[in-house]
Amino acid sequence: MAEEQTLSSRLIYEGRTVRLRVDTVQMPGGRETTREIVEHSDCVAIVAIDADDNVLLVNQFREAVGKELLEIPAGGIEPGEDAVAAVLREMQEETGYLPGKVARLGGFYAAPGYCTEYLHLYLATDLTPSQLYAEDTESIRLVPVPASQIPGLITSGDICDAKSIAGWLTYLEYQERH
Repeated sequence: MAEEQTLSSRLIYEGRTVRLRVDTVQMPGGRETTREIVEHSDCVAIVAIDADDNVLLVNQFREAVGKELLEIPAGGIEPGEDAVAAVLREMQEETGYLPGKVARLGGFYAAPGYCTEYLHLYLATDLTPSQLYAEDTESIRLVPVPASQIPGLITSGDICDAKSIAGWLTYLEYQERH
């Protein structure tokens, strides 16, 4: 399959967490069009399982959709930080636990039609209490859910964000192999 060729790129917005650019591209057939691209740094997403086979989810308000969502813990990778260090930090900030074991499950693009964000997916187990406080996590509420209830929460729409659904499906495949 032929690729689009970028002819020009123009930055139109630069914020604290995202940049927005407009690329002019040439399609394989020669037609020119534009692509609006949100640049966002890579993130980690974590399927965290406690000793009682609960999945640690977080409930938080998401301004973009105007409601609270039930999600797996996730967050940005800081400049110079590796993904595993980000997993440890995010787990402490969002759940109050530090994993003794971290395993890479894979990864995926959040919304490749318009965004550069790539999510590195990890499994966190052997959890011990260890709180790190971050200013943007004060409204996050920890919700441990028995693993057996996750499929029903997805089907009902109570878990409705792509990273949590993709994370759970990837975890199930990982569990089959290990």
